[in-house]
Amino acid sequence: MIEDKDEPLAGTIPANDAGDPVEDDSGLTTADDRLVALETELAEAKDRLLRALAETENTRRRAQREREDLQKYAITGFAKDLLSPVDNLRRALDSMPEAEVQDAKVRGLLEGVAATERELLAALERHGVKRIDPKGEKFDHNFHQAIFEAENSGQPAGTIVEVLQPGYVLHDRLLRPAMVGVAKGSPPQDGNGA
Repeated sequence: MIEDKDEPLAGTIPANDAGDPVEDDSGLTTADDRLVALETELAEAKDRLLRALAETENTRRRAQREREDLQKYAITGFAKDLLSPVDNLRRALDSMPEAEVQDAKVRGLLEGVAATERELLAALERHGVKRIDPKGEKFDHNFHQAIFEAENSGQPAGTIVEVLQPGYVLHDRLLRPAMVGVAKGSPPQDGNGA
């Protein structure tokens, strides 16, 4: 088949009588304009792809972190339920000082309660639960709950002078704050020595 010289070749831009290129259906006038448009479109597609890949990676990391947290803190409810029995074992031991116990059977019972408390605390520690017993430390509202302020304690203001109930943490999360008494600052002294 012989081509007609008056028909434009496929893929070329026809010219008008003045020799200027004529716009095609896309509104572009030259092959360079089309190339620039395609390169821009390709760059936008690459950008969308990279953003989608980054979002997918962020979602994967977030799911991994949530899975690790779930494994690490899964025993939170169980550990909280065990805190009251641990406290009761300590109260039982404190209710009868060993020095006052004369009967060997009662002394044996107290030793058994103390051994049970030690084993229970050791089991909790093996699973990341640690007791907070902050006597003498500086008060930290993240781990302690102040129940009262003690005046004339001989300690600097903000120092814990008494622990009413120990607190507990699971790894780095607070299970229960320690209930404490905090030293109150001494009143300011007036300058005349009175």
